[in-house]
Amino acid sequence: MNGAAARTSTYHTTVSWKVEHLGHVVMGNGPEMDFSAPPDAHGHEGVLTPEDAFVAAANTCIMMMFLWAAERFKLKLLSYECRAEGRKVIELDRTEIFTHIRLWPIIRLAAGEEAPAIVEARARRALKSAQKYSLVANSVKSEIILDPKIEVVK
Repeated sequence: MNGAAARTSTYHTTVSWKVEHLGHVVMGNGPEMDFSAPPDAHGHEGVLTPEDAFVAAANTCIMMMFLWAAERFKLKLLSYECRAEGRKVIELDRTEIFTHIRLWPIIRLAAGEEAPAIVEARARRALKSAQKYSLVANSVKSEIILDPKIEVVK
């Protein structure tokens, strides 16, 4: 480190138990919602689960960092959509761990006056930057795998 002090930020959530395997979470940024264990773990259907939140945290953080990188790489973004899947393993002692999170971003970009191949290469660099600078991707020990489909249109 160059002697400069690191900056810190703090984020808060508050959870409370409602009934059975159902809770309520209030996030520091305002949203609140019910959550539960997954149905296969005696939870409720139709509400957020910690597993969903974990995968969503990686997916949303990488998307936000891609938007940041796309601006810096001067990409003309038309659309971004990304499906993500977290794979967990249940060990013999019943402990569980996510082994990886795979993301399938579908990115549409306008080429403008540039060659589509040049724009696509820049988009791939922007996606690598998004993964590199994603707080969530950097904070989990699961492997983060990106499998993008990039379409550049004239």
